[in-house]
Amino acid sequence: MAILSKDEVRQILEKVIGYSKADAIEANLNGNIGGNIRYARNTVSTAGAESNTSLVVQSSFGKKVGTATINEFDEDSLKKVVARAEELARLSPENPEFMEPLGPQTYLESKSFFDSTRNISPEYRAEVAAKSINPAKAKDVTAAGFLQDSAGFSAMMNSKGLFAYNQSSSVDFTVTMRSNDGTGSGWVTRDFNDVDRFDAEAASMVALNKATMSKNPKALEPGKYTVILEPAAAHDLLQNMIGNMDARSADEGRSFLSKQGGGTKVGEKLFDERVTIFSDPTNDQVPSAPWGQDGLPVKKTMWVENGVVKNMFYSRYWAEKNGVEPMPFPSNGIMIGGDKSLEDLIKGTEKGILVTRLWYIRSVDPQTLLYTGLTRDGTFYIENGEIKFPVKNFRFNESPVIMLNNLEELGEQQRVNGSLIPAMKIRDFTFTSLSDAI
Repeated sequence: MAILSKDEVRQILEKVIGYSKADAIEANLNGNIGGNIRYARNTVSTAGAESNTSLVVQSSFGKKVGTATINEFDEDSLKKVVARAEELARLSPENPEFMEPLGPQTYLESKSFFDSTRNISPEYRAEVAAKSINPAKAKDVTAAGFLQDSAGFSAMMNSKGLFAYNQSSSVDFTVTMRSNDGTGSGWVTRDFNDVDRFDAEAASMVALNKATMSKNPKALEPGKYTVILEPAAAHDLLQNMIGNMDARSADEGRSFLSKQGGGTKVGEKLFDERVTIFSDPTNDQVPSAPWGQDGLPVKKTMWVENGVVKNMFYSRYWAEKNGVEPMPFPSNGIMIGGDKSLEDLIKGTEKGILVTRLWYIRSVDPQTLLYTGLTRDGTFYIENGEIKFPVKNFRFNESPVIMLNNLEELGEQQRVNGSLIPAMKIRDFTFTSLSDAI
């Protein structure tokens, strides 16, 4: 099924709502078209295209809820999925945290859909693969990568009069390059709403150069080092931190934002004053859907400003319980950076380690946000403003809370997984042991 227009979606959902005999009903209609190509060992291994549309119906009788899904849209099928959701609702136990559907809402306009991405062809995907594979072969390196593109719509309607509709598109690319002697590895990731912003050749060269530069790494003693985290590496830790800014966890004493003896740390300065993090679905570099779970409007929200925690996200249930406005989980993350390039940060470093990415991150202590994980795919020793040699990978133990208090410099922002994250120069980053992985 093609990407449905707002009017086409409204017609289908109005029928669904009209068939309901429940106390309340919410219907979500989602559809997408797209494709992918995967390659490994310098050859394409799989490729394909997809087109999918699905309808999810949630019906409720009092606090008893049932959900059913279907991907057929004739009259009988629509009636069937509504009846099935109602049947399941009657059989279900009551949900003590059930919330009535929202009424009509007002949403921001977000330009998250681009025809350029919608019109990606199989030939384009093959060209992307070739721009990794051919230069890799020429440098005695093996490439393994994945490109996935999607364009579609999401819509919601309920029996209280709410209607939400948004179109979006995305292209996601990642490639790992390994030197054929097995000692060097490079990696890069890129993602955009608009594929016209994507340069496959330039991205592939980043991974290729790191693969050749990281051959035959030397071992350094574990310990505390000044590090330069590339945006992808910084993103992994920041994402975990923002994901833990939930009000309920903080109120219940399970969060890094919980105070001993009760209360939360909202309003307290927890980070270096240069740390400002917000979300904004209308940002032209990382646009996202202007509505979230239950149809709650997503607005520009400040999470950390000049090092001070400003907000936490609240589910509708927890917000009502505490007499505050609900605040949905952020749809993107934007951290204000500086104007220095990665190269500038390296030039200004007397001694340190450049980290391409972090991997296999696991929580050690949720109340301090202590994480452990590994560096990967290009780790280098810096001395007197220059990369001197590649080093073996480390295991780290670090908290983003401590990391953002040990901030020395912020570099330029880069889009990573739908967010804008700067490169960071951090002092006293803790490496606990070596890893033999490349």
